[in-house]
Amino acid sequence: MRKILVTGADGFIGSHLVESLVTLGYDVRAFCYYNSFNHKGWLDYSPTQIKDNVEIFFGDIRDANCVNKAVRGCDIVFHLASLIAIPYSYDAPQSYVDTNVSGTLNVMQACLNNKVTQVIHTSTSEVYGSAQYVPIDEMHPLVGQSPYSASKIGADQIAFSFYCSFNLPVATVRPFNTFGPRQSARAVIPTIITQLLAGKSEISLGNLDATRDFNYYKDTVAGMLSFIGKDKIAGETINIGSGFEISIKDVAELIAEVVGSPLKIKVENERMRPANSEVERLCAANGKAKALLGWQPKYYGKEGLKNALTETVTWFRENAHNNFYNPNKYIK
Repeated sequence: MRKILVTGADGFIGSHLVESLVTLGYDVRAFCYYNSFNHKGWLDYSPTQIKDNVEIFFGDIRDANCVNKAVRGCDIVFHLASLIAIPYSYDAPQSYVDTNVSGTLNVMQACLNNKVTQVIHTSTSEVYGSAQYVPIDEMHPLVGQSPYSASKIGADQIAFSFYCSFNLPVATVRPFNTFGPRQSARAVIPTIITQLLAGKSEISLGNLDATRDFNYYKDTVAGMLSFIGKDKIAGETINIGSGFEISIKDVAELIAEVVGSPLKIKVENERMRPANSEVERLCAANGKAKALLGWQPKYYGKEGLKNALTETVTWFRENAHNNFYNPNKYIK
């Protein structure tokens, strides 16, 4: 039974990944951001049988010594820890460099020091910027249109450099626009859902024309799991995306249909990115994932997206954690 470390284990995707790994029988160490309240993020709400079988490691990804301790004794490392909110990156770009770039350097160095057998580094489709062609394959140019995306480009290159320079067995997974239960209200789909469920007569959004390739968390996690044990993908970057493109306006209409609510939208300037920073179009090419990983999305096309949105809306309706989401206030 291999020991697996997951950084960012307390977050949206990380907590779902941890739960899947434990269910599959792996020995999991969850790296959670240290806090004085002993909060483990979304892992606090995992089923008891999951929590009882996870080793929690509290620390800070920016501290090299701390990261080295976390990695020690692990065979595989999934690196997800990062700052991800794009609007906040305009206010605090240094924090994004410290966490995403320097934090990734610490993880790669620790994995090298501890002779980890496989490292899966997590990227983002935001590194592509607005699509110069679609579908976007892994050879698409990288364009840092926000401090967040620039920091993730830096992180990706740090990971790749350790493969080239030190033969570290690291591969990069590049998910497109993951959504689902536990996602932050800073993201557009939870923003739409929570406002509609709150009975607002008019919901507030930003750019309605931008298109995205939305992926249900179950597909993203399955894509990540498919990296395990693949010994010929070191040095590779692999998109995890559905290949289905939809505008923000159209996804809002689809959510309203699922909720059973009338839809009226107000565009708010504070929710708009600076003009040159907006990513207008994203749509994934996923042929490489199919060829190298044997992965393909289960929630595909408009019908698949609608099914995933239905599951997500159900979670927001039924889950007591709704008090974490304030539909009346925009938070960066």
